[in-house]
Amino acid sequence: DGQVLLARWVARDGARRWTLPGGGMEHGEDPYDTVVREAEEETGYAVEPVTLLGVDSIRRTYPRPLGSHADFQGLRIVYEGRVTGGELRHETGGSTDMAAWHDLAAVSGLERVGLVDVGLRLWRERPAAGRVAPERAEQA
Repeated sequence: DGQVLLARWVARDGARRWTLPGGGMEHGEDPYDTVVREAEEETGYAVEPVTLLGVDSIRRTYPRPLGSHADFQGLRIVYEGRVTGGELRHETGGSTDMAAWHDLAAVSGLERVGLVDVGLRLWRERPAAGRVAPERAEQA
């Protein structure tokens, strides 16, 4: 229907950027179950993952106290999902502060994390290997 469901992520410095609903897997949790849980937590919707679109890898380093640096690598597993129930609501006490449907044509004008662009490219291009080459520096 020409729209994508996004959640607004709140960074530690208070900056707010739109992202795909999702988050970290609990220890021992299956990625499919993570999609279901995180979508409900961040949007209020019951979601059925219908297609594994691909996997994205990020690596970031950032300063830590006392002059050390953290070296983080993450894998983001991107699914296409179908809303099967629930009602749109905003997360409280989590990493996002609101969820909303956005017209696909308007996404390029949003303050957003790089994962939104990666996810939409995976959705549009459907690469057989489940990977799209990075186009810009990753924000989150």
